[in-house]
Amino acid sequence: MEQKEQIAPHEDPDVQLMLRFQRGSQEAFQQLFQKYTPSVVNFAFHFLGNRARAEEITQEVFLQVYRWQQRYEPKAKFSTWLFKIAHNHCLNEVRKGEYRVTVESISPKEDSDGDERERELPDTHHDKGEDVLAAKQASARITKILRRLPETQRTALTLSRLEGLSYQEVAEVLGVTEKAVKSLVFRATQSLKDGLKDIVDAYDL
Repeated sequence: MEQKEQIAPHEDPDVQLMLRFQRGSQEAFQQLFQKYTPSVVNFAFHFLGNRARAEEITQEVFLQVYRWQQRYEPKAKFSTWLFKIAHNHCLNEVRKGEYRVTVESISPKEDSDGDERERELPDTHHDKGEDVLAAKQASARITKILRRLPETQRTALTLSRLEGLSYQEVAEVLGVTEKAVKSLVFRATQSLKDGLKDIVDAYDL
């Protein structure tokens, strides 16, 4: 995947929104909240494997952004700064030990989360129900593999592939080198390929 060209923090429109919020614009904060809430929820969900807690973590992340209004300094793109906060919150959550079973042992039959269980149900009203079910099962397997990856691999892959951050930006979030991020993404991608080998072979991908 080609990495996006880096832009300076002062050229980032979201940094400008944050600076407007710093000057007192509540509308600017609402714009940032609405734009990034789905991404932060998605990131936290892949990290924790619990949709409800991911939404709560997202609220906590934006509460911290709100509280840091006057302390904010535009040293990086806003998204990099935001996901670094989100990553720290998720790490703190995992270190509590409450998500170890969910992350490492989750399966469709064992999952107690309503949203995840629903993803396993066939669409009996669809003309191509079998294809839809197969796609849902593949998606569930991808999610399961992601949750079993080491935290740094999962974060690097999620931010770079799903959220579109550059390797340099992911490196800033994780506090590692860009070279290390490339290695993390490669290993995570390889794990996905290995875990989905039967599907890849079946469709000759």
